[in-house]
Amino acid sequence: MGRLISACMAAVVAAGLLAHAQTPTPFKLGTFTLAGRTFVGIVLRESVVIDLAAAHAAVQMPASRILPPADMKDLIARYDDGFGARIAQIVRSVEAAGVKGSAYVHDLRAVTVRPPIMYPTTMLNVAVNYREHDVEMARLREQVPGMGAATSGAALPNTRSAPGIWDRAAADARWNPYMFMKLPAVVIADGEAIRLPPGRTQVDWECELGVVIGRVSTRVPVTRAADHIFGYTLENDVSDRGGRGDTRYGSDWVVSKNHDTFAPLGPFITPKEFVADPQNLAIRFALNGEVMQEASTSLMIHDVFEQVAYASNIVTLVPGDVIATGTPGGVGSARTPPVYFKAGDRSVCSYEGIGTLTNPVVGPTP
Repeated sequence: MGRLISACMAAVVAAGLLAHAQTPTPFKLGTFTLAGRTFVGIVLRESVVIDLAAAHAAVQMPASRILPPADMKDLIARYDDGFGARIAQIVRSVEAAGVKGSAYVHDLRAVTVRPPIMYPTTMLNVAVNYREHDVEMARLREQVPGMGAATSGAALPNTRSAPGIWDRAAADARWNPYMFMKLPAVVIADGEAIRLPPGRTQVDWECELGVVIGRVSTRVPVTRAADHIFGYTLENDVSDRGGRGDTRYGSDWVVSKNHDTFAPLGPFITPKEFVADPQNLAIRFALNGEVMQEASTSLMIHDVFEQVAYASNIVTLVPGDVIATGTPGGVGSARTPPVYFKAGDRSVCSYEGIGTLTNPVVGPTP
């Protein structure tokens, strides 16, 4: 009997060790350049980068017949078809050999960080998705006829469903989601400079969580939206609050959101399996070391799953597309007096567990 108990205990311990061995070390994914070559990399402990293609070819215990990824979009598209498991194998192999013991492992400081996705096919941003941001922006909206006062995200009387796009539940007291386009052409990487456009003096920050789409998504129900998310990154939705400056129409989302360099993205992507609850992440934005935004994703009006559903009812999303989920209160334009970016500033956007996106601000190109 004693031997039987000992054998059972040994089996339990062995099973525990096997389970531990199979548990992937948390990692992030990014795009990097080294010696003129751009590659997808696995980031460990925010300090080292594994060249994924080189490691994939070198690690033969176990061997793999999966083709290396062409770029981040390709990796995302094939992640659930074996590449996620392959990355876990590579990470275990690298750690067993010593994190810096392989030619395909580099110090993060030795590589150039690029935008993690070069470049999303579609980028959608959510407008006013935090109640506090609605309240603070109401003062600016009231200066434009017909824009309305603050509602803290509550729907106005007689708000209806948006046919074919957003069906309102009977008890839903929130306004409907609202999205706008952010052009992939304005994406820059962590560390690259936000460049102030000539003649534009009211350029503001919006520190946002980016949802990275993992599979082709068309008319996805909210209950299935999590299956269509690959992971999370950061976007600074840099915003020109100055308006067009002429008298044609009114608000212009191209002018306000899409100057060159107005979409810092990254630095990396955190796969969703390493994010326990995307609706419970601390947010912080600092300008020159002074905290300007401090909040939590729990304060969103529409959560990340509702946003994926809403967007996919408008346009088919594909792997590598990004939805920026709105910014909390604390933007510069709503302060008294207003605070806007100026040359020499340092912008630092952080989301708990996702990362920190840092960009200097420079003046217009001479």
